[in-house]
This record gives sequence, structure tokens and C-alpha cells, in this order.
Amino acid sequence: MKKYIFFGLLNFYSLSFFAQNESQKNDVNQLVDLWHKAASEANFKKYFDVMADDAIFIGTDATEYWNKQEFENYAKPHFDKGKAWSFTTLERHIYFDSTGNTAWFDELLDTQMKICRGSGVLVKTGGRWKIKHYVLSMTIPNETSKSVITIKSPIEQPIITRLRSKS
Repeated sequence: MKKYIFFGLLNFYSLSFFAQNESQKNDVNQLVDLWHKAASEANFKKYFDVMADDAIFIGTDATEYWNKQEFENYAKPHFDKGKAWSFTTLERHIYFDSTGNTAWFDELLDTQMKICRGSGVLVKTGGRWKIKHYVLSMTIPNETSKSVITIKSPIEQPIITRLRSKS
């Protein structure tokens, strides 16, 4: 009898954890979807309210490493024109740490640059999820890598040289 009670409680807690995890996944999905939607609607306030004060955004260009204030400064003129960027999620995977207060995700996006990959880290503070870190990268089909490298080399070699000289 004790064995059945133990397994019954174990199943109950497992189902509760699963339900909580699914609820958390839904919350994160909704937040990231809202974030992308805010950009497509050029809603500056909604877009940046979702980001933590100490957030980092890494864009597709090697020089695009911004804290939140720097990213706001970069993005403001685009939002002010009424057109920022439009990312539609094609696929997203979400994961949580054991506390349930840190989440990370990766996603494939349909964008004006064709397929891009985004990955991010969210933290829950005060009961609210905030984007703490986001990386956007363009995907490059393997069969086109050589052509892309040929185009990138003259632009990125000076950056490589400069960064190597710092170390």
C-alpha cells in the first residue's frame, strides 16, 4: 500500500512539474512573440520594455554588440520611421534551469534577410520574464560558404586584425 501511495505522489508531482514547465514555456513563447511583433509594428516602448536593463543584443554584423542603451540608440531612428524589422518564428526550442527562473531558447526566423537564427537568455525577476541576452545570426547554406567568405573577407579582415592586436 505504501508503495502505491509513493508512486501516486510521484506521478502527481511529475504531472505538476510538467504542467508548470508547459506554462512557463507558453509564457516565454508569448513574450518572445510579443517582442518580435513590437518590432514589426515599430513599437519602440513595447520592444524595449521586454528587455532587461542590463540586456545585451548581438546583431548579424561583427560590430553589433550592444548593451540596451546602445541598442536603443541604434534602433530608435528605424522605429521612428515606422518600420523596424519583421521576424516571424518558424521554429523555437525553450529550456529552463532547475530553478525555473532562467530560460534560454533558440529559434529559426523568417526575416527580410531570409532565414536567420536567434538565441536568447531570459531571466524571471519580480515574476516577469525579461530578455537578458539575444544573438541574431544569418544562416549560410554550406554550399554557398566559399562565396560568402569571399564577400566577407575584405570587410572582416581589418576587424580580425584589430581584435587580435588587442589580445
